Amino acid sequence: MPLFLVETSCSLIGWLSLYLLLCHVNGGRSSEWNCRLVTLLHGFLIVAVTAHICFVEGPWPFTHAGTENTPLQNQALLFSLGYFLFDVAWCVCSRAEGPVMLVHHTLSILGLVAVLATGRSAIETCAMLFGAEITNPLLQARWFLRQTGRYQSRAGDAVDLLFVVLFVGVRLGVGSCMLYCELASPRPHVLIKGGAVAMYAMSWVFMVDIARFACRKTQAKYRQWR
Repeated sequence: MPLFLVETSCSLIGWLSLYLLLCHVNGGRSSEWNCRLVTLLHGFLIVAVTAHICFVEGPWPFTHAGTENTPLQNQALLFSLGYFLFDVAWCVCSRAEGPVMLVHHTLSILGLVAVLATGRSAIETCAMLFGAEITNPLLQARWFLRQTGRYQSRAGDAVDLLFVVLFVGVRLGVGSCMLYCELASPRPHVLIKGGAVAMYAMSWVFMVDIARFACRKTQAKYRQWR
């Protein structure tokens, strides 16, 4: 437990230090701009690491849910745990996010802590992180486009379309298969299974907002075309 706290603290301090460095270098930018740069970097790095874990190192998460954690899997989860702790603290202090996102981040933190504490189920958790974070760079790209006045362009349309396709295909499509494998396997702890159901339910909460946004944008584009 002391080692776990030290590693988590180091991860948190690392993300906080990066944020403070960006605030110093980009003094003319807002704190949210710099925080989103940190989020963008975390998204790219964790997607790359978890893709290697799931598709190269293994084992296959759909058939080995609930197996013992490997050192690399633990490091990936600690890497993200520090980031989520930083992001929740920043959101609370700046009041930049609503309750839904705070609940989502809190569930993520509790899930990562549970997996690290039990020493099992890291492989499917890495798969969950891959599916959850693969759309994150697109969210940040959309925000940066809006801030720079370039959102109303083909680039903005492409980012929105790719985000919706990836969210539906990966988080809901592949995520449904992953949830079924998680619940069907006898190995994962019941607490981990409950967390998987909660995270999957959060994806559908987000999907409702995404569907409303997609309908509004499609109608606006159709009226513009007319």
